[in-house]
Amino acid sequence: MLNTITVSQLNAYVKALVENDPRLSYISVSGEISNFKNHFSSGHWYFTLKDQNASIRCVMFRSSASRVNFSVEDGLAVTLKGKVSLYEKDGQYQFYAEEMHPVGEGDLALQFKQVKEKLEREGLFDPQSKRPLNKYPKKIAVITSNTGAAVKDILNITSSRYPMCEIVMCPVLVQGDMAAQDMISTLDKVYGFDDIDTIIIGRGGGSAEDLHCFNDEMLARKIYESPFPVISAVGHETDFTICDFVADVRASTPSHAAELATPDQKELKSKIFNLNNSLKIRVLYNLNLYETRLSSLQKVINVSNVENLIAKRQIELDRLADRISYSVNTKMQSSTNLLSNIVTRIDALSPLKVMARGFSVVTKGNKCITSTSELNSGDSISVRLKDGDAECIVENINFKQG
Repeated sequence: MLNTITVSQLNAYVKALVENDPRLSYISVSGEISNFKNHFSSGHWYFTLKDQNASIRCVMFRSSASRVNFSVEDGLAVTLKGKVSLYEKDGQYQFYAEEMHPVGEGDLALQFKQVKEKLEREGLFDPQSKRPLNKYPKKIAVITSNTGAAVKDILNITSSRYPMCEIVMCPVLVQGDMAAQDMISTLDKVYGFDDIDTIIIGRGGGSAEDLHCFNDEMLARKIYESPFPVISAVGHETDFTICDFVADVRASTPSHAAELATPDQKELKSKIFNLNNSLKIRVLYNLNLYETRLSSLQKVINVSNVENLIAKRQIELDRLADRISYSVNTKMQSSTNLLSNIVTRIDALSPLKVMARGFSVVTKGNKCITSTSELNSGDSISVRLKDGDAECIVENINFKQG
């Protein structure tokens, strides 16, 4: 007679069989990812790995998922390393992935491709956003290792080409897991300056792994935020990184970056010398030209001509002064005659002149009397004559019939 067991006991037994099989304890499986889900609250990944004929449910816990350095999405072909086990609750076996690698290209190459395509879609590589370099920089910030050959090349070239420029050394890690964050922190400090003309960031050559920190997405975004023009100088001429695409200028090597950032003092001196010679030639040419013109004018205008011209202008000036004087005198005489006539007419109308001819002025109080109707017998009146006044009493009034 068979013993009866529970479903939980059955699933536990099968799980033990699977997990105790050494052939399933650590294996490598390849396929295509589908139904990918990233549980952000826990950090665990859940997905299906399938090929043309079959599929298996997969789990990748947060501790393992955090080590994957490329974007995971449906349709991505990968190779998983891990173990097979059974989830007792629903009795379905599944693959517990501990490592994930892309199929067909390496992790670094895939990450580079994904970051490049993402930032390009966002416009961080747009040529319209690239800024020109300062032709005559006063201060350049160099962000690189202080022990590599790159810093020596930059210092030697800038000092020989343009020694009046100040170099601000900003030593950073340029390799390893902490390098990108170190460069980001240093860029933040440099962005706080207000007198930087150019930033050079980079390092000498190395393997893809050595240069990988310059493909960091956050570093690329920080370079894009720079208030100053940035030259990316990573590796050799054939090496390309994300920093090269987002920077304002890409230099093939650190030495090339130093050449791009500074003018050549020898060329400047030669240019100044040529300009000085050109200026001298131009000045001498103009002097000769004006001397020729002056000589020609002197031949046309001699001293006697000048004296005759002055005498002629003096005669014209005297005539003009006489005309002005005559006009003013005539105007004054006319005004004087007009004023005399007006005074004579006003004097003829004066009351004193009228009284001198035998007329008088009669007033009663303060009122001038012009009619007998304004008088009564017994009124006191004043009579003003040409040589004095008389106080009178009206005794009789003779009205003249009109």
